[in-house]
Amino acid sequence: MTNTVTPQTTPATKGPASYFPSIEKKYGQPIAHWKELIRSSPLTRHTELVAWLKEEHGLGHGHANALVKHTLDEGGK
Repeated sequence: MTNTVTPQTTPATKGPASYFPSIEKKYGQPIAHWKELIRSSPLTRHTELVAWLKEEHGLGHGHANALVKHTLDEGGK
């Protein structure tokens, strides 16, 4: 019988956070930057915040939606 060592794998990130690496790469800002913008915005509704990120900051819909969802789920507003 041979003992083999299998590498441990980390579980894949799921949900809104799965977008974070591509958001940082595409827009050149860390996720903390976007979360702070969302938290400091006078807007409070999910759809308003998504539209604002798209219109004012040039984010795509999926990226804006993921950032807003994750931030609001953390109790960000």
